Amino acid sequence: MFLKDIWYFALPGESLKKGDMHHKVLLGEPVVIGRDAEGAPFALRDICPHRGVPLSSGQLYAKEKSGCGKAALECPYHGWKFGTDGACLEIPSLVPGQDMDVGRIKVRRYPVREVQGNIWIYMAAESRAEAEPETAPPLMPGFEGAAPNLREAMTFACHIDHAVIGLMDPAHGPFVHRSWWWRTGGSIHEKAKDFAPAPQGFSMVAHRPSKNSFAYKILGGAPVTEITFQLPGVRIENIQAGRHRVVGFTAVTPVDENTTEITQSFYWTMPALSLLKPVARRFIRAFLKQDGDMVNLQQKGLKFEPRLMLINDSDVQAKWYHRLKKEWADAKEAGRDFENPVQPVTLRWRS
Repeated sequence: MFLKDIWYFALPGESLKKGDMHHKVLLGEPVVIGRDAEGAPFALRDICPHRGVPLSSGQLYAKEKSGCGKAALECPYHGWKFGTDGACLEIPSLVPGQDMDVGRIKVRRYPVREVQGNIWIYMAAESRAEAEPETAPPLMPGFEGAAPNLREAMTFACHIDHAVIGLMDPAHGPFVHRSWWWRTGGSIHEKAKDFAPAPQGFSMVAHRPSKNSFAYKILGGAPVTEITFQLPGVRIENIQAGRHRVVGFTAVTPVDENTTEITQSFYWTMPALSLLKPVARRFIRAFLKQDGDMVNLQQKGLKFEPRLMLINDSDVQAKWYHRLKKEWADAKEAGRDFENPVQPVTLRWRS
């Protein structure tokens, strides 16, 4: 149901303090994501192999206090301790003479990276659980080492596929997002955009934003934007306005088959935008809610399992998404390189 052997956005870095542990369900799997006393993030399967209790319900000890010489998670049921690498360090109930190699007991470890204020987790297929990632998490261009200036998140009651396709749908704006500050019903007009393949996805190559998008006008000048999508559900809009840059980063993270998290983050170099954060936050939440209300409404029809249509040219990006997913899964299963099925093309639609 979900792509494996790929990086997923897990948490905002600022939400995970030193010594914290968070329980999350990702792709239907229980995961504990924590940060040790030194500040390093980690992720383990959130189930103690002894009696199935979530490790996130226990304690996270710094190496100086764990009694094991390293940071350790302690299960609240029987006190079994596990290192942040997943290896069992201690079973308190054992007595001298009971010969047991506790180090052979392991909890699954997930590779984790913290980049530009975002915590990413690599969800490998079970058969490749020990393999290290061959790729790196996505980067926001021009913001090396920086964290987002603004972030909002919302949960949609849908499968990731419907959230992603809604995210890349170029024709729904004048209808779903009809409002004075974004689009109006009378603003619909024909558009033509050039597309090209990009790593793990495709990009709408650099272009002037549509004249019926009010939000771009606050940047002033003549902004140029490039929008990139990459698997499993990452959209990065890179806007250049004179000497300033704004990057909008949207991550789509599946919780389970019927629940998906959408996290919208913004990076900018324009100081004036920081003054608008309270207002921008309200607009972002309103925008996300409009999308969320529509995909939630969509579920009323999808429960009858209808056959769905994808048309040219407005749905070509959705077609690419399905082809990209299939190629990624096929390539990983066959142990070969991923071959991007997207070819350069100009797409036309009215929006």
